[in-house]
Amino acid sequence: MQDYNATDGISEAVFHSSDLGNYHFLVTGGAGFIGSHLVEYLLRHKAGKVRVLDNFSTGSIDNLLPFQENPAFELLEGDIREPEHCKAAMQDIDFVLHQAALGSVPRSISDPLTTNNVNITGFLNVITAARDAGVKRMVYAASSSTYGDSKELPKVEDNIGKPLSPYAVTKYVNELYADVFARTYGFNTIGLRYFNVFGPRQNPLGAYAAVIPLFIKAALNNETPTINGDGLTSRDFTYVENVIQANMKALFFDGLDKHEIFNIACGGQTTLNQLWERIAGMAGIEANVQHAAERLGDVRRSLASIDKAAAVLGYEPQVQAAEGLQKTYNWYKTNLKLNT
Repeated sequence: MQDYNATDGISEAVFHSSDLGNYHFLVTGGAGFIGSHLVEYLLRHKAGKVRVLDNFSTGSIDNLLPFQENPAFELLEGDIREPEHCKAAMQDIDFVLHQAALGSVPRSISDPLTTNNVNITGFLNVITAARDAGVKRMVYAASSSTYGDSKELPKVEDNIGKPLSPYAVTKYVNELYADVFARTYGFNTIGLRYFNVFGPRQNPLGAYAAVIPLFIKAALNNETPTINGDGLTSRDFTYVENVIQANMKALFFDGLDKHEIFNIACGGQTTLNQLWERIAGMAGIEANVQHAAERLGDVRRSLASIDKAAAVLGYEPQVQAAEGLQKTYNWYKTNLKLNT
């Protein structure tokens, strides 16, 4: 397996206390950006089995190649929209890390039907299969988009607004289903509301690429990026290592008797203008930018309260946004082919 620290800028910090060798894990969407980091963490710490379920619609086989020779790794190519695929993936599984989803607010506006089928029907298939298989716990990727038009800052778990996009609707429905499964069937899950996760392996290509890989790609190619709106839109950017920590602590949290939701972020704000200025500075180029119209469905300002996750899970961000941005830039500088 590749050297986790040297290639990816992720530390070898340990975020669990249980012996992972005693358990079998399923990572849905394990070929994706976040999913593959979770797979690597589990294998690095000698999990008994790590099975990936992925249809490679947005994930990449390249993210899994370093694990292919590990006897604890298992790849199941399949689609969460297919109940039988989910059922097969759950066989002999103790814990589920559900990362599979179709991301991107603009994509959901362009194609709400597919977003709904993957994110809602797929989620229901996964949680039903997990319940039926007697899985000990499922931790799933929720989203800060659930806060919608709420203007309250910082964002607190119990106070949300109206969704601003089809994507936001789907992620909120996941939470509703998880809550109903807890109250109706006693199948308790934890949802982690991710706030703009970034880091190595995040795809900078395609129409729906996230802002940080897009900006870094532009900087490395000495290109001028486009910022939608005036650039004062802010985000609570969250380095992927913090998300790994949150997932592991949520998996083994003792005392869960209901569905719980936690914000996972760093508790800070960075505007898009500030973000580009920092990345341009790393590349040693002028921070020139062009502006376009605001995007439909975008939240204007985002800042998380992480008090609940800290108090209950013991979550504490190890890598703040600025440090994570430098680590990420360094990774892309080594791994990204220019002018692609």
